Amino acid sequence: MADIIQLLPDSIANQIAAGEVVQRPASVVKELLENAIDAGSSEIKLIIKDAGKGLIQVIDNGCGMSETDARMAFERHATSKIKKTEDLFAIRTMGFRGEALASIAAVAQVEIRTRRKADELGTRIVIEGSEVKHQEVCQCAAGTNFQIKNLFYNIPARRNFLKSNAVEMRHIMDEFQRIAIAHADIFFSLHHNNTEVFHLPASNLRQRIVGILGNHCNKKLVPVSEDTDVIKLRGFVGKPTFSKKTRGEQFFFVNNRFIKSSYLNHAVMGAYEDLLPKGNFPLYVIFLDIDPARIDINVHPTKQEIKFDDEKLIYNYMKVAIRHALGQYNITPTLDFNQETSFNPYATGATPQKSQSAPAAKENMITRSSKANGNGSSKPERSEREENNARNWEKLYAGLQAIDTPMDTTANKEEAAESMTTISSSWSKKGELDDDAESFSKQRKQPYQIHASYIVSQIKSGFLLIDQQAAHERILYERYLEKLNSEQTNTQKTLFPQTLYFSPSDMSMLKEVLPQINQLGFDIQDFGADSLVVHGIPADFEESTNVQKVVEDLLEQYKLDVDLALDTKERIAQSMARTAAIKRGQLLSPTEMKELIDQLFACAVPYKNPKGRNCFITYELDELEKRFMG
Repeated sequence: MADIIQLLPDSIANQIAAGEVVQRPASVVKELLENAIDAGSSEIKLIIKDAGKGLIQVIDNGCGMSETDARMAFERHATSKIKKTEDLFAIRTMGFRGEALASIAAVAQVEIRTRRKADELGTRIVIEGSEVKHQEVCQCAAGTNFQIKNLFYNIPARRNFLKSNAVEMRHIMDEFQRIAIAHADIFFSLHHNNTEVFHLPASNLRQRIVGILGNHCNKKLVPVSEDTDVIKLRGFVGKPTFSKKTRGEQFFFVNNRFIKSSYLNHAVMGAYEDLLPKGNFPLYVIFLDIDPARIDINVHPTKQEIKFDDEKLIYNYMKVAIRHALGQYNITPTLDFNQETSFNPYATGATPQKSQSAPAAKENMITRSSKANGNGSSKPERSEREENNARNWEKLYAGLQAIDTPMDTTANKEEAAESMTTISSSWSKKGELDDDAESFSKQRKQPYQIHASYIVSQIKSGFLLIDQQAAHERILYERYLEKLNSEQTNTQKTLFPQTLYFSPSDMSMLKEVLPQINQLGFDIQDFGADSLVVHGIPADFEESTNVQKVVEDLLEQYKLDVDLALDTKERIAQSMARTAAIKRGQLLSPTEMKELIDQLFACAVPYKNPKGRNCFITYELDELEKRFMG
């Protein structure tokens, strides 16, 4: 029998390796930027066309390469970073495998121009599908200029699997941001389709974060620092009030290399315990400097996974350092006498079922104060400080005061006894159970809420339990989708234009979907740089609506859905519905509940919200009977 095992040709081996290293245009960007950093560059320019499908160009002013090195760089496992096994445990460079350029050249058309500073002439090499087409001497600037054209031109199936330009560009920006944040001392710029997206001069870490995430994030940052014998920890975390629904603005760096670690993320979330709304995530940019011998980065080709010698120790340092920083800058909860009382339903004597207006609350406060003084007579004058303290304590104990009012007189006791209705006290007055008031036999047709999240509505065969948020999302989704398809909008002009500010990466995504957002009734225009200007809002919005918050939430929801196989209109309608829908915990009046139910069952698909969650559940009388039978 003939031998069947044989060595693969280099071209096939390179394409197999490319499947791990080059997954999408962003993978090429990452590898080329890391090579430019390892070359000692102080200026790096990234030029993108058609989200990397047409062109990826990286220009640096680093050390450059000789003619031999330039040719050798495209061979598999050719590297200048390591020479022996021990070097794997002392890695400080970004790259070291020697696979990236060979993998890229296997699936793209590559041109490189490079020159060392000491040389008068440089080298130009053209490679297609691992095959060298041209090599010649040329004139070029010191450093290296890589051009990657027509990625996956020779693997049509891989090219067809690429996402839309908006999605691929978002991945490219993610890689660019991670590398630019990690190297604040290097100038970076990013151009996409002849438009400059980022221009980042060499600076310190805080300035670099602000340059990437936008000027508005400067007030969000809380510095973190911890220096021990094992690790040096530095960076910034975000204030809890600026948390978001997505994890986008979260960065871990170990020895200036971006990594992903659910374990360390758990440590950060533990430091924010009880400080964040449910489902929200904080901003953080954390750098760990650790002895390379204590870590192993040779885990995955992307080098974004890492193993620590002592994970628990790193975990504890991380959690304690962030918690200390939040406490040091007064972020952790404190007793605040000036807290707005509208967040506490008992602060003004209100009940959870019905809130009071500000004048009514003030009137109740005055009434309680006068009763406490007897017949309304005033006490001796007190100093301003005493008055402020008295008001603050009154706010703190207002709810308790309303419940524990002294009852000295017989009239007060009788009045209290009447108000404290219990089963025993109300039934004990009657010799037998009757139904004079028809309180038991009367059908209850009015819907009502439970836990301020679900609506109970009686039907002939039993009752419906409606998820108010899911139901409202379905209603709004169909309404917004109809607007987007009909292209009919109702916009109310704002009295004064409002300016909105976003990070450059968010702005690039907003520009893609701005026409669809405006179809929903907004009038938002590009104002240049990282800002938009609002001239109008949908007619069914309140004039006091915080448009910045609405658009931010819309963008966050859009990011969550952007990889789904939906068209832009459906994604926008889903995101807007999720943003604008009433939330669990929001109290509704009987009229509002009835209107919500009517609108839900007028929908084309009332059963599910846009994400597939049930809008309601039906309970049959027969089913209830069986439950009681045991």
